[in-house]
Amino acid sequence: MKRLIIGGCIAAACCWVQAAAAQAHSTGSGQAYPTKPVRFIVPWSAGSGTDLMARAFAQELAKALGQQVVVDNRGGAGAMIGTETAARSAPDGYTIYIGGSVSMSISPSLYPKVSYDPVRDFAPVSLVSRFFNALSVHPSVPVRSVKEMVAFARARPGELLMGSAGNGSTSHLAGELFKQLAKVNLTHVPYKSGGQLVVGVLSGESHLSFSPVSTALTHMKSGKLRTLGVSSTRRLTALPNLPAIAETVPGYEFGGWQAIFTPAGTPQEIVARLHSAILKAISAQEFKDYLFREGSDLVGSTPAELASFLRADVEKNRDLIRSAGIKLQ
Repeated sequence: MKRLIIGGCIAAACCWVQAAAAQAHSTGSGQAYPTKPVRFIVPWSAGSGTDLMARAFAQELAKALGQQVVVDNRGGAGAMIGTETAARSAPDGYTIYIGGSVSMSISPSLYPKVSYDPVRDFAPVSLVSRFFNALSVHPSVPVRSVKEMVAFARARPGELLMGSAGNGSTSHLAGELFKQLAKVNLTHVPYKSGGQLVVGVLSGESHLSFSPVSTALTHMKSGKLRTLGVSSTRRLTALPNLPAIAETVPGYEFGGWQAIFTPAGTPQEIVARLHSAILKAISAQEFKDYLFREGSDLVGSTPAELASFLRADVEKNRDLIRSAGIKLQ
């Protein structure tokens, strides 16, 4: 999916923009869109990983739109507060939202009551990036490859402690999928945050984790953790020497993503104008370099491709949460 999107789907997205070009720059009232600043809702607190990426993206998007793009942080409740705010905003193109795997495809299946529907309440515009997790072990674990890790874990069912950033977190789901496909029994140790998870694995309190690649890289370089593989289907462009877990565990893939949405009902011509600007923004070299440093992959898509991708991801995470019996505590 990843390689296809980076190449072919960006080309397809450009064709979609060209087909909509006759409508893309007008709101229907004769005025060019946008005529005022655009609010950019980020459902995470300032300084978070998504916030930093969103701010780098907003700078490039403002250039492409010719208007200021104002980041509006609405963190809280696992990104649901900001997501609900975006869903209830006026569908006039002056509120855009950066959604991701947590808010759009995990939380709706994890929480008993969610006041928004990720498919019904939003108009997809474009994917922006995909990021993955890394299987890392404490140096005391005597394995140096995913293959050795699988064999070691199978010989010691339940003995290895798998830390996560909490029940239902991406690090937890990535680990549960690995357990199912690799047929290993790992004991889950939920921490209260990603920061506590890192401390737990660095200290040896937990034996392994599926942390974001950017986090694992920092400690891999220092020798404090041993990173065995990444959760993408193929090796990442930024880390060609780090194997994909799927090379050993066929079918394994777990990744987060970030995409731009507007409230449902936003006029097609405004979605087209935003889409055109987003493709320009993600093609900016500065933004590409930022994603590369973070171990993320640049992604572009048409609105229809994003809609299809979202539906598939919602179904995948719903099935994983149910099969693994994951519940909030």
